[in-house]
Amino acid sequence: MKIAYLVLAHDSPRHLERLVGALSSSSSALFIHIDKKSRLSRFPHFSGDGIVVSRERIPVYWADFSIVEATLILLRQALADPRRFDYFVLLSGCDYPLQPASYIERFFESNRGAEFINIVEMPCEAARKPIARLLNYRPYPGIPSAIRLGRRLLVAAGLIPRTRDYRPHFGGLLPFGGSQWWALSRDACEYVRSFVDSKPRLADFYRNTFCPDESFFHTILGNSPFRARMRRNVTYADWSAGGPHPARLNCSHIERFADAPAVVLDDVYGSGEALFARKFSDMEQSVVARLDELLISKGAA
Repeated sequence: MKIAYLVLAHDSPRHLERLVGALSSSSSALFIHIDKKSRLSRFPHFSGDGIVVSRERIPVYWADFSIVEATLILLRQALADPRRFDYFVLLSGCDYPLQPASYIERFFESNRGAEFINIVEMPCEAARKPIARLLNYRPYPGIPSAIRLGRRLLVAAGLIPRTRDYRPHFGGLLPFGGSQWWALSRDACEYVRSFVDSKPRLADFYRNTFCPDESFFHTILGNSPFRARMRRNVTYADWSAGGPHPARLNCSHIERFADAPAVVLDDVYGSGEALFARKFSDMEQSVVARLDELLISKGAA
């Protein structure tokens, strides 16, 4: 089982180095995109065939289409790699595995053909995926202020609608949403690449959409033959406090992970095992050290 890890990083260089070490194996590779807004000199100089730091870098902004673009950069690079990876796992540079790399490879081997992505048809109140995410126009970062003001004036004057109709852009596709992180088979990723190349109109629409990373890939695959093969994703995040970001994990989380051989998630997206957790930073390295102890004990078991 050959796995390509697609890692979106923007800070915490020490943790990123630790993540690379935890996932590196002879049958996997990490493809890393470092936000162009971040100083590359802060990050380690990675070397070796199993680590590819993308030379193509773009500035990435929260809840913006640039997240999708950075993901596609890594996906194209990994698909073009002659090693022909079987699975492609999207991670943040703030993630960390909950199982040893060998366990993760066996997991995907035993579940070969499944697509791990949280997905619901929009709107879905239980998953906090309102259709307003598609109806509301969101200017992309960097758009000139004069254009922003001009649009607001046109809306106020009733010359253009306050909301937009996504259906002409979707061409009959049903809208789907979920969470950003996924693990997809090679066939599913090749389908996404082909779709993006042949139907650019969908991407053009999502450029002015809030949190397109939580809907773009989902809409493409939710309307594909891969829909029947989908299971919940394999990344744990603590959203119990509410708000736009998950909680940073602490030792209490790690001790809960230690209570069972596997971390099982069960929510609106279904039930399944978590292989990764988020989020950590350079400030939580003592917590990660405790997690490393658990990984070592699991690897020795």
